Amino acid sequence: MFCKKAFCDPANISRMERGLIPPPKSREILEKYAETLGLAEGSDNWYKFFDLAAADQGIVPQDIMNDAELVKVLPVFFRTLRGQKPTEKEMTKLAEKIRKGMR
Repeated sequence: MFCKKAFCDPANISRMERGLIPPPKSREILEKYAETLGLAEGSDNWYKFFDLAAADQGIVPQDIMNDAELVKVLPVFFRTLRGQKPTEKEMTKLAEKIRKGMR
């Protein structure tokens, strides 16, 4: 039923579900999948869907890459995830960006 609604190949969906192929890179196709799944645009589940697709592709989501301020703090974020200690100045900048995003 999903494949008919999303106009996609059931074999490719099966391969993707089994981890044999990555999700599509095309924003248009991913939007079609999200809509077919009933994900409301802009909802937490919508972003989670796109974030998981990007992570599986090994890329940073495009909406994040479009935010120049956020891109500047990504190296700090990545180092922190690896367990490396960022400088106090870097942590302050990251914390400020997070606080701004929570408003």
